[in-house]
Amino acid sequence: MSQNHHLLKQRARQMRNAPTDAERILWYALRKRRLDGYPFLGQRVIDDMIVDFVCRKTKLVIEVDGGQHDQRRQADAARTRRLNRAGYRVLRFWNNEVILNTQAVLETIDQTLIEQDLQQANEPPQRRPKTHNQ
Repeated sequence: MSQNHHLLKQRARQMRNAPTDAERILWYALRKRRLDGYPFLGQRVIDDMIVDFVCRKTKLVIEVDGGQHDQRRQADAARTRRLNRAGYRVLRFWNNEVILNTQAVLETIDQTLIEQDLQQANEPPQRRPKTHNQ
């Protein structure tokens, strides 16, 4: 494991221990949904990025953006493209959306999880290369 990856994991741990109000609200709601078979993890490292929430089962990333992200639109778009190339779908919500309209945010997440499950179910299974014993 590289030094940079180790530092990112430490930073992610710090961020998990000091969430924003919106992250705390969403994390509480996502944790309750684990029984539905969609386990989310908070503040996790993917490649060299820390994402707010990830469901590895469906490869769904959820980012909760504050006001500081308004100036970071291009960087966020590049980050989303990188996550997409790595096979992840990204949903972004503003802090105030999560705080003021939590139910609508959760409905969007639920619908996306269902779509991701259906998409994965329709993908052909990956085949292992055959090995020949000689």
